[in-house]
Parts: sequence; structure tokens; C-alpha cells
Amino acid sequence: MKILEKSIIELHKELTSKKISATELTHASLDAIDKHDHKLKAFITVCKTDALRVAKKVDEKIATGEKIGLLAGIPFSAKDVIMTEGIKTTAGSKMLENYVAPYNATVIARLKKAGAILIGKTNCDAYGHGSSTENSDFFVTKNPWDTSRVAGGSSGGAAAAVAMGMGVFALGEDTGGSIRQPAALCGVTGLKVSYGRVSRYGSIAYASSFDTIGPITKSASDVATVLRCIAGKDAHDHTTMPDIVPNYLQDLKKPFPKLKIGLPKEYFTSDLDPAIKEKIMEAVKEFEKMGCEVKKVSLPHTKYAIPTYYLLAPAETSANLARLDSIRYGHRAKNAKTIDDIFKKSRSEGFGKETKRRILIGTYALSAGYFDEYYKKAQKIRTLIREDFNKVFADVDVLFTPTSPFTAFPIGEKATDPLAMYLADIYTIAFSLAGLPTISVPCGFIKNLPVGMQITGRYMDETTVLHVAHQYESVTTKQAKKPNL
Repeated sequence: MKILEKSIIELHKELTSKKISATELTHASLDAIDKHDHKLKAFITVCKTDALRVAKKVDEKIATGEKIGLLAGIPFSAKDVIMTEGIKTTAGSKMLENYVAPYNATVIARLKKAGAILIGKTNCDAYGHGSSTENSDFFVTKNPWDTSRVAGGSSGGAAAAVAMGMGVFALGEDTGGSIRQPAALCGVTGLKVSYGRVSRYGSIAYASSFDTIGPITKSASDVATVLRCIAGKDAHDHTTMPDIVPNYLQDLKKPFPKLKIGLPKEYFTSDLDPAIKEKIMEAVKEFEKMGCEVKKVSLPHTKYAIPTYYLLAPAETSANLARLDSIRYGHRAKNAKTIDDIFKKSRSEGFGKETKRRILIGTYALSAGYFDEYYKKAQKIRTLIREDFNKVFADVDVLFTPTSPFTAFPIGEKATDPLAMYLADIYTIAFSLAGLPTISVPCGFIKNLPVGMQITGRYMDETTVLHVAHQYESVTTKQAKKPNL
């Protein structure tokens, strides 16, 4: 539907000028879900009644001449690890299949206060444990460009929904690449914020020192609009930074500076698909035309990113998922008779294979006798990776890298090979270890499958990252092509 291809700013103008109503816009989103989601399986829950109720309230405000904000009346979806009061929040897991959240996550509360309309909760790998949404305990989300292929993960449902116009934007959650990688594979724009920029309160934790919530949208300007609303200090989350939240949208209008762009040699090795490298270099040439300086840089500890992440993140998930004891909440086995039975049988039935694998890896890494050898050493390497970035950003303003080593792969191709699946995040994980702001933007197609490019900036400098992404969009039509189911 053409109306759903418009930007948030364009939709705001049409709402305030009464060319369309919030109810019509919400119906368009819900109609798109009815039309396409039986093929894509992006949504776990659709909130039709509540969405139309909120839309009616926005229309009443407009009718009385009350001013509304940019996000009022704009339909969005949220990854199903984000708590939504009175609505099922499953984390893509059978353990929480019938769990109804008792409160809103901070990001949801802020968007609702702004008048945005939640239309549904999107599918994901259980607890974020995956890179293809094949580890959802309910169903596999399919790619809008080719339904025989994955949508990426773990925010695959959110990325597929935005790509197919089922809502205007989505909230995803990124631990090791779970916003950026599905955004790349589905041909949309996704931002992993700096750690501490956006509150994690109300997000079901995978790895607490990595998790970030961010927008998946059709453009950098839409990301800027959403981020302005959800970012900032939160009394419920003491990891949020007190920094003043910039007016990201206004900053996009400033003259584009001649920046220094770094190309890390570790991301452009012979292992990278030459066709993907070609697309990235085409984008680099556009910035050279604008007068930007491009230079090769090195991040020598990048080679340790995958093993470091897959020690630290499972260790944290082992601790975080211990709360799912089937007593306070969570699936409980029907034939459990003793306390031991409740723990063992319920967790065995409620957790999927990949979740169990990560709990076991994490518990092992934290165990007596192995803590120093594995977990502590991994934390030291994480510090070295951060220091690599600090050194590089003393000399350049942003880094350009691929988002994914490949385009969307066939469903089932990597499902039986955990290591191959873990390597799907090889280009995203180091930035997560360092807590840096990183956006994936569409930069072309290979055999009609989208390719994504990452733009990464200094810690808490989303402003520059968004400015670069917006500038790229202004000189290319790579993001204009839409899937056609």
C-alpha cells in the first residue's frame, strides 16, 4: 500500500492536514498484515482492537485542533521480547507462551505517550538466541524478497514487517547484531544504539551488558524521529546515560561535513563475497565524490570477537534465564510432582535446543575452575577490542563495513550447524562488544536479494551515524526498491 511507503514526516503532514486519518492508516497496516503475514509469519500477536481504539483517540485530537507530535497516529510493531502491558510477551519461547506482561517497557511507554499505535508483537529467535528467526519456538519468519529464505535474526519478524509495509516502523533488540543483520537481509534500515542510549527496562534480557533496543525503519530520517522519542535517561535503568538527547531530525538538515571514513582491513578479507564488497565500495565512492577522505585502518583484535561474544553472552543468558523457574512464571510440566521435577521437566520442555545450548555454555564458563580461564579472559579481550576502536576513532569519524557476509540464505541451510549460524554475525559482534552506535542501510542487491552496509561511529555519536546514513540515502536509490510477494 503506497501510503505505508511514506516517511513518518510525510504521514504526519497528511494526518494534520486531514488527508488521511489515523484510523485509515492503522487499517492500512492491519490490512497489510491480513494480506501478507500468512506467507511471512512476522507476527506472533496482532493488537487490532487496541490499535483502532488508540487511532480513534488521535483522530479526535486532530478534529478538535489539538497539536500532535510526529509519532502520533503512526502504527508500529515491537519485537516480542519487549514488555507490553496486558499483551502477550513470549520472547519467542514456549516457556513464556502464555505470559501477559504486567507493565510497559520504557520504550513502549514513551511511544504510547507520543501517540504511536502498537499494532502487534513480532516473531524472534527465542530470547534473541539466533541469527535467522529459525530458533523461534513457534514458527520461522520468511524473507519478503524470497519466502524460501530467512529474514535474519533475531529481530527477523520486525525487519520483515517493515520491509513488507506491515506498519511504518518497528522496535527491534540488538545483542550481537539482531537489528542490523535482519535489516540488511530484508532491505531496510536498522540502528543499534550506543549501550546506555536507550532504556532496556522492560526488555526480557538475553545478555545485559550487550542488549540494546532500537528502531527498524525505511530510512535514516525515520530512525532519527523514533530515536528522539525513545532515547534518554531512565530512572528504571541505571545503565542509561545522562547525556542530553540531541534533536536527531534537525541535525540531519545541517551541512554535511567532509568526514574521514575508515575501512577496517579485517572486514574486507578474501573471505568476503566479492559481490558484497563491490556494493560497499560503490557506496564509498559516493562519499569520495562528496570530498570525504577514505583510509584503511586496522582493528587487530577483531579475530577474537566471535569466541569472546560466545563466552560472555551465554554466561549472561545463563544467569538471566535462571529466573524462569516455572514457579513464579513460565511453562510448568503437567506431570511434575516434586520441586526437582518442576525445575527439570518444565525447563526441559519450555526451552528450545539453542537456548539450552547457550545456557550450558554459559554455565560452564561461569563454573568454579573455569571462570578465570574462560569468562575472565574473555572480559579482558573485550577491553582490548574497545581499545582498538578508541585508537581508530582518534583518526577517523566513521567506519564503513559489510553488515552480513552473505545475503539471505535458504531456510534450513545453517540450522543444523551452530558454528555456521554463529558466523552469520561475524561483522556485527565487535561493535556490540564495544557498545558503539551502528546503523545498517541498504546498499544494493545481488540476484534480487538486499545487501546491507554498516556505518559505525564513536560512542554516543548517533548524530554523525544518522547524518552519514541520511546523506547516503540522498544520493542513491538503493533503498527505493520494494519486495513484491
